[in-house]
Amino acid sequence: MPSSKSMSTSLLFRRIFTVGALLGLCAPHVIAAVPDYKDYNVRNFGALGDGKTLDSPAINRAIDAAASAGGGTVWFSSGTYLSVSIHLKSNVGLHLDQGAVILAASPRDGESFRYDLPEPNENDQWQDFGHTHFQNSLIWGENLENISILGPGLINGAGLVRHGSQSRDDATQDALKGKAPAGRARNEEFGYPDAADAVEPGWGNKAISLKLCRNIIIRDISILRGGHFAILATGCDNLTIDNLKIDTNRDGIDIDGCRQVRMSNCTINSPTDDGICLKSSYPLGRPTFCENITITNCQVSGFLDGSFFDGTYRRDGVRNPVGRIKFGTESNGGFKNITISNCVFEYCRGFALETVDGALLEDVAISNITMRDIVNAPIYLRLGARLRGPAETTKVGALRRVKFDNIIAHNVAARQGILIAGLPHENGVTEGVIEDVTLSNIFMDFQGGGTAKQAAREMPELEKDYPDPGRHGDTPSWALYARHAKNLSLHHVEFRAAKPDARPAIVLDDVADASLEHVKLPTEAASAGEGEGAGEGAGAGAGEGASEGGAKENIVLRNGATVRP
Repeated sequence: MPSSKSMSTSLLFRRIFTVGALLGLCAPHVIAAVPDYKDYNVRNFGALGDGKTLDSPAINRAIDAAASAGGGTVWFSSGTYLSVSIHLKSNVGLHLDQGAVILAASPRDGESFRYDLPEPNENDQWQDFGHTHFQNSLIWGENLENISILGPGLINGAGLVRHGSQSRDDATQDALKGKAPAGRARNEEFGYPDAADAVEPGWGNKAISLKLCRNIIIRDISILRGGHFAILATGCDNLTIDNLKIDTNRDGIDIDGCRQVRMSNCTINSPTDDGICLKSSYPLGRPTFCENITITNCQVSGFLDGSFFDGTYRRDGVRNPVGRIKFGTESNGGFKNITISNCVFEYCRGFALETVDGALLEDVAISNITMRDIVNAPIYLRLGARLRGPAETTKVGALRRVKFDNIIAHNVAARQGILIAGLPHENGVTEGVIEDVTLSNIFMDFQGGGTAKQAAREMPELEKDYPDPGRHGDTPSWALYARHAKNLSLHHVEFRAAKPDARPAIVLDDVADASLEHVKLPTEAASAGEGEGAGEGAGAGAGEGASEGGAKENIVLRNGATVRP
């Protein structure tokens, strides 16, 4: 028979269980008394979500309420929320539910549809208007922490502009060309600030703009036609961007002078400008670095804007798509400690890594990339001397320790191969030389069909020009042209041409201590347009097939270029 002590213990547990069950029955009432994110539903603050009524005042009231309570999530249920500038606050997130759309209003529709004015910025002579001003945006935040913008809803930038010219009539635009904005002095060497480039007051030109913010999450949203930038983050720290779908008519995601950035699982279609772009410009009045950045599992393309979202993937109307992953051109600070992996390029330009304004570009690893239908150089490395920045502090930068591994590129345009271009220099001087670049486990096939005239072309230096492969013109080789470099290494690389090409496959011009191992090229006859076949050089540039100044050899060495045995 159980003892009285065990019976009392059993009774105690039964009573506790009974009380717990009763509390469970009352739990809905208890939970209802605890604020949750639905307490900041924008509809509770006056938003209608009908696509006609301006809802941004109600949205900003909801954000203010959450911020005043110490933080929370502002919730958008399904509906279309016509908006102008939405002001983010610290410790507040936006959550766009399935079917929720934030629709950018157009100032053409009335005086009430006016975006915040662009804030003054004394550092406006080193970059364009879009990189310089942040508050004339659909969604913006400055000097904030612990913020998020979460999907799966859509941001539709229909009312945003891509260029200043879209915010005024043609006659006014023509009258402003070559002039400085009122009250500002124009830097004539670089052309900024430029009144014609500026967006008129009251107009918006960015979907999401973040300046000097930290601890940011942007996840699961879609952006359609995001203005000049779908996302611009400048001087931000600890930024996560994940699972975004962007179909836009200018820049996709621009990361400018940010640290600790993780970008993953994003698809960006941007036919007229860069898809993913790291920059290091001067709007903060000092050089800032892009550093400690990972980009993985992303896709970039250059189909007609809108055709990615509707699934038609149209190429008509897109003559020279951009849509690439790029560093630069704004490059005052630097780019370092960056990895890019598991990414796909389709119908767009290739990689571009550029430092022309004094930036230090180093310690970059790029791997596991597939590319199809690439319209210019599949890889472009440029160390230049545009030097757009304060003259007393802006000197030639450096480009070194960059590795490309496991890259496949199919149907690369015939005009250019891989293009590596440093700066001319005196013997023994390394300033301006691109150093320690490795290309390994590479397979690329090109359209071919180049001519002897192209093979004989002298490449202009263009050290002060805007850096872009197209500015250099046709390369005198169809697979790789490298100039002013040191310790360039190729191993386990194969290049093919679909049509016979009269140019050599590789030209090394003023390249010191190059290393070519297991480099597989077409035979000289095929390269010269006389037959077909393939051959693999043993050290491929140190022996047969390498010729000082040869016009139709597979590998040509110019201006003292050397290849290690």
